[in-house]
Amino acid sequence: MWIPSKLTRPGRLHNAIVRPRVLDLLQQAPFYKLVLLRSPAGYGKTTMAAQWLSDKNHVGWYNLDESDNDSNRFINYFILALNKATNNACSNSQALIEKRQYSSLHSLFGEIFAELTNNLHESYLVFDDYHLITNEEIHEAMRFFIKHMPDNLTVVVTSRSNPPLGTANLRVRDLMIEINDDLLAFDLEETTRFFNLRMKEEIDETTANEVRTYAEGWPSAMQLIAVQALQQNKPIQQSLGGISEFNHTHLWDYLAEEVFDFVDSATKEFLMQCSVLNHFNDELIINVTQRDDALAMLNSLNKFGLFLTTSSTENNWYRFHNLFSEFLTNQRLTHMPQREVQLQTLAAQSWLKIGRPTEALVHAQRAKDSTLCSNIMQEHGWRMFNNGELSTLEKAIAELDTEQLYNTAKLPLLRAWLAQSQHRFAIVGDLLSEAKQELAKRNIELSVKDKGQVNALRAQVAINKGNPEEALQLAELALSQIDNNDFRSRIVGTSVIGEVNHVLGRLDRALPMMQQTEKLARQYQVYHHVLWALIQQSEILTAQGYIQASFELQDQAFKVIEEHHFQQVPLHEHLLRTRAHILWCWNRLDEAELCAYKGIDVLANQQTRHLHNYAILTRIALGRGELDKAGRFVKNIEELLAESNYHVDWSASASFSQLLYWQACNDREAIGNWLAQTEHPQSASNHFNQLQLRNIARAQIACERLDEASRTIARLHQQAREHHLVTDTNRNLIVEAVLNIKQKNEAQACDNLQQALSMTNQTGMLANFIIDGASIGKLLEKLVNKGHLADLERHRALQLLKEIGNKQRSRAVHFDEDFVNQLVNHPNIPELIRTSPLTQREWQVLNLIYSGFSNEQIAQELDVAGTTIKTHIRNLYQKLNIANRKEAIETAENLLRLMGY
Repeated sequence: MWIPSKLTRPGRLHNAIVRPRVLDLLQQAPFYKLVLLRSPAGYGKTTMAAQWLSDKNHVGWYNLDESDNDSNRFINYFILALNKATNNACSNSQALIEKRQYSSLHSLFGEIFAELTNNLHESYLVFDDYHLITNEEIHEAMRFFIKHMPDNLTVVVTSRSNPPLGTANLRVRDLMIEINDDLLAFDLEETTRFFNLRMKEEIDETTANEVRTYAEGWPSAMQLIAVQALQQNKPIQQSLGGISEFNHTHLWDYLAEEVFDFVDSATKEFLMQCSVLNHFNDELIINVTQRDDALAMLNSLNKFGLFLTTSSTENNWYRFHNLFSEFLTNQRLTHMPQREVQLQTLAAQSWLKIGRPTEALVHAQRAKDSTLCSNIMQEHGWRMFNNGELSTLEKAIAELDTEQLYNTAKLPLLRAWLAQSQHRFAIVGDLLSEAKQELAKRNIELSVKDKGQVNALRAQVAINKGNPEEALQLAELALSQIDNNDFRSRIVGTSVIGEVNHVLGRLDRALPMMQQTEKLARQYQVYHHVLWALIQQSEILTAQGYIQASFELQDQAFKVIEEHHFQQVPLHEHLLRTRAHILWCWNRLDEAELCAYKGIDVLANQQTRHLHNYAILTRIALGRGELDKAGRFVKNIEELLAESNYHVDWSASASFSQLLYWQACNDREAIGNWLAQTEHPQSASNHFNQLQLRNIARAQIACERLDEASRTIARLHQQAREHHLVTDTNRNLIVEAVLNIKQKNEAQACDNLQQALSMTNQTGMLANFIIDGASIGKLLEKLVNKGHLADLERHRALQLLKEIGNKQRSRAVHFDEDFVNQLVNHPNIPELIRTSPLTQREWQVLNLIYSGFSNEQIAQELDVAGTTIKTHIRNLYQKLNIANRKEAIETAENLLRLMGY
């Protein structure tokens, strides 16, 4: 009695998403002998095969189970499936099999091949779950069959492991298509379609990417995530909250039933031991498992389809799929908790043997072995520090008790350096004071070299507190105390001297000191100081007016970040915001915005450090005429300023954005309040004090305190010239032009603008003109029309007039609810809008199209998926009977004219 379901193709494909990138590859199948879909459980091998073959007529499907290891049973189902694929071309062979009138499978296949000559159709023979076959006689027969079968027949195999079917030979001869878990894993687009098919509300791209990354594209995990969201009757974003809140119970039940229960107890124990390591090689596995047969066990894992992948970055290194690793960790903690400390300690010791102290320290922490942690940091702490492992070190040091921390001077000094290197200068002084007291209690004296380190750190604290003279004295003292081998303190001392000169406006001295800092840091491979030195050089070059050179130096800094994996180091945010500032100055707003958001992502858990980025985002929004959006960013700025005290470098940037926003809103009261409370710097020898004084001048102009503004600007000019602050001079001239326009001194304002335009040939600045476009626009137009400008300046002025016009257009248009209500009730409104009214969201989209936004920018502005925006655009085009963006803009302009705009 045959079981019909074993020869039936899977149904219920209505919920499966179409996957063109895999299907396109499978279209070439008729030219190959074997199609192998190989992956661990739950990757959709069977679904993919069934979907691909759904429109094929000549398909034989054989669903295998463990009972099919009986050769007679196997060949009976085999011939039934083959006959189904070939319109019963092998009826004689089937009769022989049913009567068992064959001497061997090989001799039987000879009869089958003779009969298959009558089959002229393109045919497919599917073996689903072939990994369940362990009978070597069947394997050998299948190898023979695949080798000699006719060209119009293709064998399709789904398996969790690499089947022993001569695949290596077929691969070399290009006779096999292999679809593995990399191809079967969902990409971002497929993930989005998968959830949109199942959920009531569309998933946004950020959530889709978060889920895909966490599940590594594993379809079964995504299915369980979708089921959880549906059961809770919530959008997937709310259901998950954070991806870490996903309920793993169902997933772990699935892995237990489909994977773990199929392996023997020895393999289970081995897997649980391996799971203590995030990634591993042969040597680590031998040391951790303490098994003589560890290599053989590791090599055999693949046959079980156990989610084991080879590292893409290191040869002979492996890791488990992260969800399978979580499952194994749960199994380990459940079934062998008494061995956890031992396994973590073995892991720490194993990493130390192969010279990887960072990984060793992580496992020592998990073993809660503070003595081992202390020993690792005493021996390898500075090496880890130089390699940028700052957060790992800091966390481990924080877990030490007082005796372990202050056993020598090494760890307390390391802790202070960690705070310094992450720019937490406010606590460095406190850490040094605490170390001094604790070491004195234990009669531990600092060496001259240690004192040099302390003074280098104190110098950095002093410069951050705004005491450059003290910083210079301490830095020079530190350099006299440290020996030639203490490269770290030498680098910091040199850096501080450069920074002091930068703050004091001695740019010609500051730049070579920072170049020397970079050279020393590269020589000793202290790459976070290389990054710091490059950023400082970039800021100095910007101040000198060499903005293109500054931009190119930033490219070098980004290369350092990429090469040394500093993506999550705070200096990365510093670099991103300096890049965003240059891009904003050049009016490349989209790129500037991207950098600012990346900076926020880098410091996602440090909200107080977002001030600079919110300031830049405010200016970008104002540059696009997005007053509401700018207002939201200003609110963020105000909240941060209320929560923390910031250095004038930070607060001046935030104040600049606030003032621009208040000017756009004509909020003189807010400007006056700011002016009454703000700090007035004693000197303007550097870019941030220049900015703060320029803010004050801008506020004085807005409040009609023009004589005070005149004195402030004169002071700005005098100090900018004295310290060769070219870029600030360029900006000061524009603000002075605004003042002279207010004072009705048009001739002087024209002279200011001509000078500023000439300097812009070097700096490339546009945004500083555009932000004052409402004041200087008409005068710029006069300069162009009178022909007083040289060709290059005239070209620049025309470019600025165009950008100022775009900005004013963006700000003028706002299809808000009140405006739309007036519009639809207007007696001359087109009949089409009455009969096919737009939704409020569609009016918003039309507004943003008119303002020059791309689809991607509209999606970001409205905080919805790009696919949703495409739907809105398609709907409004249909309702307005238009075909493209140009017609949409013309329609918006006609409606505005109708309303008197």
